[in-house]
Amino acid sequence: MPREATPRRYLMCAPAHFRVTYSINPWMDPTKPVDLPLAQTQWEDLRDRYRALGHTVDLLDPRPELPDMVFAANGATVVDGRVLGSRFAYRERFAEAAAHRDWFRDHGFTEIHEPAHVNEGEGDFAVTSSYLLAGRGFRSSPLSHDEAQEFFGRPVIGLDLVDPRYYHLDTALSVLDDAADEIMYYPAAFSPGSRAVLARLFPDALIAKEADAAALGLNAVSDGRHVLLPQAATGLFDPLRARGFEPVPMDLSELLKGGGSVKCCTQELRG
Repeated sequence: MPREATPRRYLMCAPAHFRVTYSINPWMDPTKPVDLPLAQTQWEDLRDRYRALGHTVDLLDPRPELPDMVFAANGATVVDGRVLGSRFAYRERFAEAAAHRDWFRDHGFTEIHEPAHVNEGEGDFAVTSSYLLAGRGFRSSPLSHDEAQEFFGRPVIGLDLVDPRYYHLDTALSVLDDAADEIMYYPAAFSPGSRAVLARLFPDALIAKEADAAALGLNAVSDGRHVLLPQAATGLFDPLRARGFEPVPMDLSELLKGGGSVKCCTQELRG
């Protein structure tokens, strides 16, 4: 039976200055040039698809000195209208955190927390009705988990990432239905103990295969019915349909050169 979509509000940042001139994850290769017009077209297709599905898209102004700003998911985590800002692990992205905080202040958000510990926003935080799932191992500090729990008043479940290709939680796990605590994930991206925790908390999760994870198929965004995901993750389409979801394939191949896809480009403004 088809599921019901819930209108969402997203924050995105155009890839006007996107380029790969350094490498801070295994996907980034400065020897492979970015086709900027194509990256812009692909990003616009994603933005327009959200709007066509009835969602609101707010825009963050890109800055020339910050080529990774297109990956807006990393700038903050918003729950119930409260904003936990980011503190980036690499100096190349440090200034993005302040740019995001400025945007929130300018748009009427009043509860904004500047973190003491490294976290990279929705890169490593995933929100369900019961939990705040929190990745660690490559970017975000374990100390950020206690900070997030104290700020949001939600139980935080720490998950250890062990494969550098899946350097953020949002490359290895996606929330399909936040109200129902329904997720999909790739087990091999996690430590044995974290796999056991996920199996205990989410026994009915959709388990992704290696080929789909390697296509960044788990870097997806769901509104409870439509699941926007990389078009190369074809092995996820039928399992999603079998659960009542509608997969929406997207081509973000140019942005993949920076190590991101649909979710990396999309920050959800909850509440």
